[in-house]
Amino acid sequence: MSHDEKNPPPPPPHSHDEPLKRVTVMLEEEQVDGLRELAEEYREKLGQRWTMSAIVRVAVGDFLTRMGKMS
Repeated sequence: MSHDEKNPPPPPPHSHDEPLKRVTVMLEEEQVDGLRELAEEYREKLGQRWTMSAIVRVAVGDFLTRMGKMS
């Protein structure tokens, strides 16, 4: 994933004060593999601790924003 002015990297995994809530999500094996790969790529590129959970939060936040359910 490349980043530039029009496609900046996402914020750190949890950069605000809102508490997190534990949920269970069922994913396909390919999705889990992709999340692991992205978490590792972000750890290497950004020098921050990224987990699959953080990647899921970014992806869900992006989806909800695009659907008008979050700002």
